Amino acid sequence: MAGTRRIAGSLALVASLLALTAAQAAEDSAYDVVIRGGTIYDGSGKAPVKGDVAIKDDRIVAVGTVAGKGRSEVSAAGMAVAPGFINMLSWATESLIADPRSQSDIRQGVTLEVMGEGWSMGPMNAAMKRQETERQGDIKFDIGWTSLGDYLGWLEKRGVATNVASFVGAATVRVHELGEGDVDPTPEQLAKMRALVRQAMDEGALGVGSSLIYAPGSYAETDELVALTSEAAKCGGMYISHMRSEGDRLEEAVDELIEISRRSGAPAEIYHLKMAGRSNWGKLDAVVKKIEAARAAGQRITTDMYLYTAGATGLDAAMPTWVQAGGLEAWIERLKDPATRARVGAEMQKPGSDWENLYIGAGADKMILSGFKNEKLKPLTGKTLAEVAAMRGKSPEETAMDLVVEDGSRVGTVYFLMSEDNVRKQVQLPWMSFGSDAASQATEGVFLKSGAHPRTYGNFARLLGRYVRDEKLISLEEAVHRLTAMPAVNLGIKERGALKPGYYADVVVFDPATIADRATFESPHQYSVGVRDVFVNGVAALKDGEPTGATPGRAVRGAGYGKCQ
Repeated sequence: MAGTRRIAGSLALVASLLALTAAQAAEDSAYDVVIRGGTIYDGSGKAPVKGDVAIKDDRIVAVGTVAGKGRSEVSAAGMAVAPGFINMLSWATESLIADPRSQSDIRQGVTLEVMGEGWSMGPMNAAMKRQETERQGDIKFDIGWTSLGDYLGWLEKRGVATNVASFVGAATVRVHELGEGDVDPTPEQLAKMRALVRQAMDEGALGVGSSLIYAPGSYAETDELVALTSEAAKCGGMYISHMRSEGDRLEEAVDELIEISRRSGAPAEIYHLKMAGRSNWGKLDAVVKKIEAARAAGQRITTDMYLYTAGATGLDAAMPTWVQAGGLEAWIERLKDPATRARVGAEMQKPGSDWENLYIGAGADKMILSGFKNEKLKPLTGKTLAEVAAMRGKSPEETAMDLVVEDGSRVGTVYFLMSEDNVRKQVQLPWMSFGSDAASQATEGVFLKSGAHPRTYGNFARLLGRYVRDEKLISLEEAVHRLTAMPAVNLGIKERGALKPGYYADVVVFDPATIADRATFESPHQYSVGVRDVFVNGVAALKDGEPTGATPGRAVRGAGYGKCQ
């Protein structure tokens, strides 16, 4: 009997010890991930500190000295640990459909793609869906959504590596109600356009985005933009704009943006601030003065930029907007008429009186053709417009018109327009954030059918490598702040953009000594280097510099989500 009691006691003791061991193990593995011993740049702009970051589920739960263990332990010794970067101007709208891994951006530490420069993926009506399907280039897809909220939810459900957010495009709302003609809305039509903005804000849009050098967005007058932005302002949104001019009428365009902000009550941001064309390079000081004066008067005016002296758009930016009225198909048809061609060619050779002439701002020898739909034209990719004109024995103006007609598209084009000195000065502006103004691509598959601007693969790494480490224009902690917390606050996004307990676990681990861009204009399809690990909502999307295949990205919605109808 005594022996039986001793055996029972021993078994109870073993059970107790096992329970304690299990409890201890649970305590020791209190976290899903602990990033150990890195130099923490928390997004605030303050000096970094050495320490750990603990993640549980999709949240950061501890920052500093973390005693408990994680199921996964990541050594960050010698590395920088920062919040995931925010791409303030992303054109990943279609590229994420083709490849949800978001490779060119995730490999630079980007965890949030912000879309909606003038055009957005909703709202769409039946005619718009049909038209957009017909105009698709290398990337083909079915448009299975109608509203902007539908698109964001569809992308999230389908799976995407990065988080996604969007402005509602002013041009998209305009086309929805007015088509692509150069017309003004009636009061009834404007009321419907305002209602579409309210709906988009209720679905999570960040505000209204415009792009005012391109038809049909260029047809919108200031009062129309104020009306639309006023609806966004009521819902906590902002106005963000590719302004009406970045060249000859740059200062007037800044005045218009400030006026729209003041009259609507919305904060405003200038997309990819630049002084386009050599004759305009000296205008930076005047632009800064205007922005600083508005800020001093209580308006929140901010800017973003990419870090190259060339922009990328289409040949539509080389031709007057009147010839583009009614949309791509009407433009192409007009370019077949000899009298119209003669008028367009003449206007291309002089500054635009009411349109932004990038052809004269760059010149045919500084315009690289980068994107065609027509397989027969793809061999011209990477050549300048001047080279193609010489090959064909025609003027550059005639050649540009011919290419639009032959390709059935606006023809992707890189324009060399800006000054490196201005790029350096702009990096140092305290209210400047950063955006690629590009898709998020991969060095494989469908993306290799066209050229690319090197900003597609290098914008953020270029900032941290060239301008921070090598040229020391700003500190690393300041750069991280302007890649993370500052744009998150400007966008009205909660619980992202900082390494703080309770915030979503969007985290990047990178090597400040080696981070660098590799893409060039001659060989653009090259990944940047130096980013090792990227976590999105607590899940590793990049590990040891390689994609994991995980798609933990989510739709990130603005302050008006669920509050604006």
